Amino acid sequence: MSQLREPEKGRLVFSVFAADGALVDAALDRVASRWGPLDEVGPLIPFPRTRYYEKEFGHPLVRRFAVAAPLVGQEMLVEVKVRCVSLEEEMSEDGRRKANIDPGLLTLERLVLATGKNYVHRIYLGRGVFADLTLVYGKGGFRPLEWTYPDYAAPTSLAWWNRAREGLRSALRESRREGKEE
Repeated sequence: MSQLREPEKGRLVFSVFAADGALVDAALDRVASRWGPLDEVGPLIPFPRTRYYEKEFGHPLVRRFAVAAPLVGQEMLVEVKVRCVSLEEEMSEDGRRKANIDPGLLTLERLVLATGKNYVHRIYLGRGVFADLTLVYGKGGFRPLEWTYPDYAAPTSLAWWNRAREGLRSALRESRREGKEE
């Protein structure tokens, strides 16, 4: 019989895209004020993979990945997604979002994104939120799955997520050391 126990903590991650870098950074400032300082912030990169968002946001789009420093329980993902939708609404003008803020959870084993869109590989978590298993860790690095978005599967992105994982691993080690001293 399996023993039920809480999994190891992870870190919240955010993918933010908008029509310009200033809007991306403004959204990340809001993220940091809500969930703590950002430990890792990726470079501003073009987001040309889809024209799906063009009518709402304009074109071309740019994106940044970021990882919040605090360690969090994995169960937080639903609440964080709901709050990110609210942040997007707060930043809207004339009923149009100015930035898209997609949260996720980074653990040593995986990267899971939170989404409001159902699909065959996504698991419903509650409150309209689905978990999208995006990257899995094995054989020394993250690897994409057949449904992983191309921009997450790109070699430069995989290298960035592997560095972010190392930051998480260090934070977990430090947390364990601090817990043993108390």
